[in-house]
Formats: sequence, structure tokens, C-alpha cells
Amino acid sequence: MKKNTLTWILVIGAIALLGLWMMKGYNAMVVEQENVENAWGQVEASYQHRMDLIPSLAKSVEAAVKGEMKEYTSVMEARAKATQVVIDPSNMTEEQLRNFQQTQGELTQALNRLMVVAEAYPELKASEQFNGLRAQLEGVANRITVARKTFNDCAQVYNTLIRRFPNNIVAGIFGFTKRPYFEAEEGAEKAPELNFNFD
Repeated sequence: MKKNTLTWILVIGAIALLGLWMMKGYNAMVVEQENVENAWGQVEASYQHRMDLIPSLAKSVEAAVKGEMKEYTSVMEARAKATQVVIDPSNMTEEQLRNFQQTQGELTQALNRLMVVAEAYPELKASEQFNGLRAQLEGVANRITVARKTFNDCAQVYNTLIRRFPNNIVAGIFGFTKRPYFEAEEGAEKAPELNFNFD
């Protein structure tokens, strides 16, 4: 064999190996990116389920708490605001996720205030419909927590994959970018003040 032919075979072989390595890295990134987007879909589905329960809860509370319309209105306003925040998981930024988290947090606070008001109405607390909806909301809150953790876990695997050398080269070439994480709510680092004074 001529030396020139052997050189070309080695060059073509090296290019083929490089191409296979890039293809393997690219495909692994696509799989993890899809896992992140699927996990985001689960987060959205959990929050949407909560949104779907709110009108029924609000109707069951509305009749009993006519004097507390401020809390009822704040829940409906927070729900409307939260439904307007839409995130494309393929182009998600930290700012978008923070905004999503903030609006959902506002809705959670409004729901909590409404539940506190509802506690003052014995006929409402005795209502099967209200208690069923409250139990469903508690279940949804747990699913939201699990979905957020799953999303963060998937984002961590994906982010680690695209940042490791030499995968970071392939990620840079094909535009794979880091995904943000859900963070603790503002003020979560402070322990709540407990009052055990039962007077």
C-alpha cells in the first residue's frame, strides 16, 4: 500500500471516529433534554390540576364567606395571573422560571389565606364538597412538590452532561444550554415563629 493511501485511510478513520463520538454525545444530550422537558410537563400538569380545582373550591366558599370577598377575589386574581405565565421548556431561562414560581407562590398564599378564613365558618368546614376539594388540593400540593423535585433532578443530569468535558464542546456546537432549577421560596430559610401560648 502506498504511504499516501494509508494516510488518507487514517484521516478518514479519525474523522469517522470523531463523527461517531459527536453523534453519541449529541444523542445523549437530546435524551436528557427530553427528560427535562417531560419533567417540566409534569410540573405544569400538577399546577394545572390545582388551577382546575380552584373554581370549584371558590364556588363552595363564596356562598359561606360573603363578608370575606377580599380573600375570594385575591384567589381568583392570583389564579388569573398564574395562568398567564407560560414557559417554553426548550428556551427556559432562570428569570422565566423565577416569574413562574413567584406567580404560583402568590396563588398558594392566596389559597392559604382563603383556607384560614374558611376555618371560621363551621358550616363550610362540615361541607363534604369543601372537605373533598381541600383534600384534593393537599394531594396536588404534594404532587407539585414531587414534580418540582423530579424536574430539578432531570435538569441536574442534563446540566452536568452538557457541562462536562468534552461534551461541552458538542453542547456549544449544537446550542444545548443550561436549564434553571426551582429554588426555595423567598423567606424559606427563616424558621417560622411558633407561639405555644394557648391562652
